[in-house]
Amino acid sequence: MKLLFQEEGHVSISEGFAPVAASLPCPGTTNIPSQSKRDISPTTSSLTLVVTSAPSTSVTRPLTSSVPSPLPRVTPLSTPSSLSMPYRIDDCAIEDGAQIFPDRVLESIWKHFPNNQVDLETLFCLPISFSPLLFAFQTIMAESFLFSIAESLIAKLASHAFQEASRLVGLYDNLRDLTKTLSLVKAVLLDAQQKQEHNHQLREWLTQLKTVFSDAEDLLDEFECQTLRKKVVKAHGSTKDKVRHFFSTSNPLLFRYKMAQQIKDIGNRLDKVAADRHKFSLQIIDVDTRVVHRRDMTHSRVSDSHVVGRKHDKEKIIDLLMLQNSNDDDTSVSVIPVVGIGGLGKTTLAKFVFNDRRIQESFPLKMWVCVSDDFDIKQLIIKIINSANDQDAPPHQQNLNMLDLEQLQNQLTNKLSGQKLLLVLDDIWNEDRVKWVELWNLIQVSAAGSKILVTTRSNSIASMMGTVPSHILEGLSEEDSLSLFVKWAFKKGEEENHPHLVNIGREIVKKCRGVPLAVRTLGSLLFSKFEASEWEYVRENEIWNLPQKKDDILPALKLSYDLMPSYLRQCFAMFSLYPKDHQLNSYEISFLWGALGLIAVPKKNRTLEDVANQYLHELLSRSFLQDFINFGTSYAFRLHDLVHDLALFVAKDECLHVSSSIQNISDNVRHLSFAESSLFTNFYNKKSVAVRTILFPNGTEETNGEALINTCVSNFKYLRVLDLWASTIETLPRTIAKLKHLRCLDISQNINIKRLPESICKLQSLQVLRLDGCLELEAMPKGLRKLISLRHLEFSTKQSILPDDEISSLDLLANLSIHSSPNLESIFGGVKFPVLKVLNVSDCQSLKSFRLDGKNFPELESLFVQGCSNLDMELWVGNHHEEQRPKLKLKFLVFSALPQLVSLPEWLQEAANSLQCLFISDCDNIETLPYWLTTMTDLKSLFIVSCPKLISLPDNIDNLTALESLKIEDCAELCKKYQPHVGEFWPKISHIKSIFIDESDEAEEN
Repeated sequence: MKLLFQEEGHVSISEGFAPVAASLPCPGTTNIPSQSKRDISPTTSSLTLVVTSAPSTSVTRPLTSSVPSPLPRVTPLSTPSSLSMPYRIDDCAIEDGAQIFPDRVLESIWKHFPNNQVDLETLFCLPISFSPLLFAFQTIMAESFLFSIAESLIAKLASHAFQEASRLVGLYDNLRDLTKTLSLVKAVLLDAQQKQEHNHQLREWLTQLKTVFSDAEDLLDEFECQTLRKKVVKAHGSTKDKVRHFFSTSNPLLFRYKMAQQIKDIGNRLDKVAADRHKFSLQIIDVDTRVVHRRDMTHSRVSDSHVVGRKHDKEKIIDLLMLQNSNDDDTSVSVIPVVGIGGLGKTTLAKFVFNDRRIQESFPLKMWVCVSDDFDIKQLIIKIINSANDQDAPPHQQNLNMLDLEQLQNQLTNKLSGQKLLLVLDDIWNEDRVKWVELWNLIQVSAAGSKILVTTRSNSIASMMGTVPSHILEGLSEEDSLSLFVKWAFKKGEEENHPHLVNIGREIVKKCRGVPLAVRTLGSLLFSKFEASEWEYVRENEIWNLPQKKDDILPALKLSYDLMPSYLRQCFAMFSLYPKDHQLNSYEISFLWGALGLIAVPKKNRTLEDVANQYLHELLSRSFLQDFINFGTSYAFRLHDLVHDLALFVAKDECLHVSSSIQNISDNVRHLSFAESSLFTNFYNKKSVAVRTILFPNGTEETNGEALINTCVSNFKYLRVLDLWASTIETLPRTIAKLKHLRCLDISQNINIKRLPESICKLQSLQVLRLDGCLELEAMPKGLRKLISLRHLEFSTKQSILPDDEISSLDLLANLSIHSSPNLESIFGGVKFPVLKVLNVSDCQSLKSFRLDGKNFPELESLFVQGCSNLDMELWVGNHHEEQRPKLKLKFLVFSALPQLVSLPEWLQEAANSLQCLFISDCDNIETLPYWLTTMTDLKSLFIVSCPKLISLPDNIDNLTALESLKIEDCAELCKKYQPHVGEFWPKISHIKSIFIDESDEAEEN
């Protein structure tokens, strides 16, 4: 059997089959040139059609504890049965199969051709794309996490706790040898990951290494579990427990023997793979340097007719460029940053400005330099000199390279000295301020009024370089997007003959969310195609399956991904587990990252959530997150669809969001989420040691929760994250204790569950336990103190008395939330929480008091008290008359829906030197704010919402010099007195930078 490419984009099947011409779409590829036709046998390559359906509507998990509304049901749209787009494959030379595919891939292809027979339907419905170039790229993605995995393994082995435990069980030498080998391999991983794209054998080596790393992670996990188990038995076990432990499989002697054998096996395998590293001439790179994938060099020429929807942006930037310095003597060069996600058209906008007549007249010397990811001072100077030379002059790049840095600096000074110039630095990725200052100083020889225009995707880079506020580039409007789309999809005027296609096109551009590069890509794809089915197919498809050129949207975002630090890459990939447009919150993301070991061990006085928030801010600054909302101690955000597509792509072999269109799940997938809980039972009836994560972002109402858990216990030995929120299970099976590697268990928003088995307290690795919204839960399980790794606990209960001693015995507990517990009257009777940083008490209607002071809560920073109708704020604290006792260190405080609150409690004065944010809402009876509020020297934000009896702020409110943000809303008398510019007391607050009064559309900025 042979497949012969006879005509451009068409396939014929011969030898034993009647000749058939196939004309089918494959939106993940480009045309194969007719001159490249050659035979393709099953031992070289094969073809595929990847069909996807519309994503199901997602339901966002509530940020606060509330029962979600019923989930909407959406039937995925099917792909048209009749398709006429020509089939295309990657425009690349098809080499000998052994150079393109490893044996395992050939087997996967050939298994679809039983008895060497193939039909057209089988041929074009393979579940996996085997385009050579795409396969190589997906393999690269799969192995891009190895450096961070190696770092994590070495850090764990080097930790004091691990070394101490290994000495106690006599495995120190074994683990030390393993660490040495890991370090040798890690040293060449960065170079290997950069070179693998063009070296199949190197990719195979990295795949082998990934398998060994995975087994090493499991081994160290097993070691950790045993260490924790031993610690619990020693601290809390009875004599019976200790005897049982000795005679169990956890017996120290038996464990030591088994572990030594496994470490030896892992070590031998790692040694064998590591020895092969010398075959590839890999360089040692001890630090995580950025991967350099250059995009095509940009230039400064652009036709005005090709720019859509950017006239307003253009005029704003031109105004900034034409603006004279307020100080006539100031000759320093102004820097204007343009910031936005890849594909928004920052470069196009800069070109638009660069070629404007007013700019031509105002700046005698104009220079354009595409910087990209290589901010090398010498090369930048050469580029600037070349750009400053006359356009018709021959290039001097080679000659200039012969000069040393000082000679180049002299030439640059001669070129720029006394000239009023405009320099465009396009596509900046450098975050090293020293390098930037060095370049900036060289340009200071120019004349007054000189400007630098910078384009970048990073807010932090813009902040570092800019001398004026950044111009944030937004997406195109829907009408502008459609206009651009029509330009690329039709010849001029042709669209008037196809109004139906234009309507479909309008729906297509909505998916692009105003990103011009995505609009252009889709428009180009549909150029001169007039069948509605072709357009509908594109409308329902995923953009990452579309033909991509090097500078189109996926490669542009991929470049940004490549330049992430290694510790961010796996974190970013985890976003692929959530549906598109899903609103994420920082807590659930930090739970996931923390449970999977993706967060670096926090330094002293920092929690895992703190580090996770740092990671999120880094992703935000790189324009990977949008709709970012700051709640003070937590954040909500979404991913742009194109960014989500990138996450799907880079996580392809690691993570899978299972929807109804998925036909099978690879054995190698480690992290799974299910669009519908019913899909779980369709896929899992076999064991998989690979699976680490099971999520149900839309809830689990539709499945048998107990059967689901039993399946997890039976099949997923190394499961770390199990998310069963909004399930209907009435009790957890006792066997859940077998999931000893579990780090995060979420059973929140379950309105049926009444009790938890005591065996849940055997989950010694558990870091996060969420039971909030379990309104029928009669009591917390006995033995909570045995959860010695627990750092985050949320619950609802019908108990009237909490097991305070059990909860306070959790030495690592940093975040505690008590929700909807209607029978609690008093909590925390003088017990100490040494590391608790966040405390949330909400909807506890019978609660009258609880003790809170600096002695028992020495690290408390954030306090939320909401919906406790009987709570007397002055009765809930400890003894505040001791002179020497520690003071509260509160930074963030929320009082909401507290009818007993008539004024702020006196004890709050303790936080005078620490409180940064105070939020008061829906407190109907609060009448005054005390004079001592103005002693809060660090207070930066004050929010007062729906407090109708509050009629004034303290007289000396202007003493709050640190106050940056004031919001007063739905407080009629207060809003009237402090109305901007006209209110009686406006002058007292007019110094505050950001003021929002009542429900006006925009804040008053000073």
